[in-house]
Amino acid sequence: MIGNSPYKEDIARLFREGLELERLHGKTILVAGATGLVGGCVVDVLMQNPVRCYKVIAAGRNKERARQKFAAYWEDDCFSFIEMDVTQTVQENLEGQTNEKACSYLLERVDYIIDAASNASPNFFKLKPVEVMKANINGVSHLIEYGLEHGMRRMVYVSSGEIYGEGDGSEFTEMSSGYVDCASVRACYPSSKRAAETLCMSYVEEYHADVVIARLSHTYGPGFTESDNRVFAQFIRNVLRGEDIVLKSKGEAFRSWLYVVDAAHAILRLLMDGEKGNAYNVAHSESNISIRQLAELIAGKAHRKVVFDIPEDALQGNTTPITKATFNTDKLKALGWKPLFDVEQGFEHTLAECSAGSHSSSKQ
Repeated sequence: MIGNSPYKEDIARLFREGLELERLHGKTILVAGATGLVGGCVVDVLMQNPVRCYKVIAAGRNKERARQKFAAYWEDDCFSFIEMDVTQTVQENLEGQTNEKACSYLLERVDYIIDAASNASPNFFKLKPVEVMKANINGVSHLIEYGLEHGMRRMVYVSSGEIYGEGDGSEFTEMSSGYVDCASVRACYPSSKRAAETLCMSYVEEYHADVVIARLSHTYGPGFTESDNRVFAQFIRNVLRGEDIVLKSKGEAFRSWLYVVDAAHAILRLLMDGEKGNAYNVAHSESNISIRQLAELIAGKAHRKVVFDIPEDALQGNTTPITKATFNTDKLKALGWKPLFDVEQGFEHTLAECSAGSHSSSKQ
């Protein structure tokens, strides 16, 4: 993914626009969920810093995926990968590990933790709801407990705008709270994210842990997996296969979309400048569109069409019941963060990156 690419150029632009990570000098940063869309981009930004002077430990469940994703710096002295399942304690994860470098770092100390270890794919909510809840709740507990014992200065917990539930149509501030049907299996994701946030704040209060929460809006980018069935990933796979996009609903749900490079930038800004015990919305206020508009945007860039095939007995199934979700980001912007890529640019770059990746893999 890294080579000469729109994605790499987008990350380089962050540093040209003023992102500086000098305060991380000499520190060790653990990124949990590193093989996912958001965690992977955080690792990429950290490793593409032209003046990096810190250690990055990428942690995830799939070593082979990590080896492909981080091939450009797999042997870099500043980088190490460790297989980790956050539903187990860090100590349990270290048992039997073969990466001595990563283990020695983790046994010594960790200065910063970014917890992005959560599966955000709706098919996972339906098939593995228990595992979704365990990763979100137990994962927070295991990582903070480890951090408190190993010199952690701060943890950023990557939460979701889904914690707000169904609102009244106005944009969500950090104080908003809408309805979530806790008796539905689909609630495994927003309910466990809510519980994880409360657990974070409980550790702040009782054990004086330094935790900051990033509530991401719908985040997209080129790092999604083949099993990811989020709507944007489905649409991109459709057009890259030369297919039209088929909508099974009217596509009226209204969402705020955030390019993953902007999301990673926000997470690092909160790592350095966020206020302890606070939550921050992370979204692009000018990138609010409906699912239908998203389909038309992606189809148009790939010279395909949007086709409607709505069954009479259409059910929501494992999709979110939230009809409108937009976010106020004034609190985050006050820290100096601003998104650099609107929905047009972000999806254009995502399509270009995914297209290049599919072409290169087909030649292998």
